[in-house]
Amino acid sequence: MASSFHIYGHRGSSGTHPENTLLSFQAAHKAGAHGIELDVQLTKDLIPVVIHDERVDRTTNGVGLVKDFLYKDLVRLDAGQTFSSRFQGTSIPSLKSVLEWLASTSLVLNIELKNAIFPYEHLESRVLDLLTHYQLCDRTIISSFNHYSIQRLAQRSSKVETAILLMEKLVEPWDYLRHVGASSIHIEREVIDDHLMTNTQKRGIPVRAFTVNEPHHIHALKTAGCSAIFTDFPSVAIRSK
Repeated sequence: MASSFHIYGHRGSSGTHPENTLLSFQAAHKAGAHGIELDVQLTKDLIPVVIHDERVDRTTNGVGLVKDFLYKDLVRLDAGQTFSSRFQGTSIPSLKSVLEWLASTSLVLNIELKNAIFPYEHLESRVLDLLTHYQLCDRTIISSFNHYSIQRLAQRSSKVETAILLMEKLVEPWDYLRHVGASSIHIEREVIDDHLMTNTQKRGIPVRAFTVNEPHHIHALKTAGCSAIFTDFPSVAIRSK
């Protein structure tokens, strides 16, 4: 999975389409992205849904926390209108519906578990069950800022690659990674340095950078040895890599 430089559509093609919607993922696929990145939370009735914020306010015409909505009410919200009126009527997808579509492609998938603020007790098991059902474990990476969650996943399943998310420099992150039991690092572009890249490459640890939209940054990260980047504009990234 990490042998060549990959382009992941960050929340799909979120620079051109409403983020974390099926339309956005399909646009990233059409642009030639190697994979897509998406965010997962649970509804009140424990359905895994694809949305980034803990609240629905920014990306939909609704108000409130994702975890307080029943699935049937959440899917009635408009997740396209706030991006552009031409996407009016686009709904928040269930993870199930995205996996169903993704299974017919060759895309690699990165699922970010949005469980750093609300722990979502059943999130890991619900996601793993769906990945197993659609036989997508071998081309999925699960990441989170909640490293306890990643540790639990790493202990539970060896079939899915796990990654820790980082926003800052960590002392010897390769040792910390081993402690957590994860196998790769997803890290904010600006904190990547030579020390990190030299030591992770030496140990065969994939490093994937987010969120990278400028062609010169893409080129620099590829040269530095990053395995992949996450971008809001996969069509631009594909052309410039």
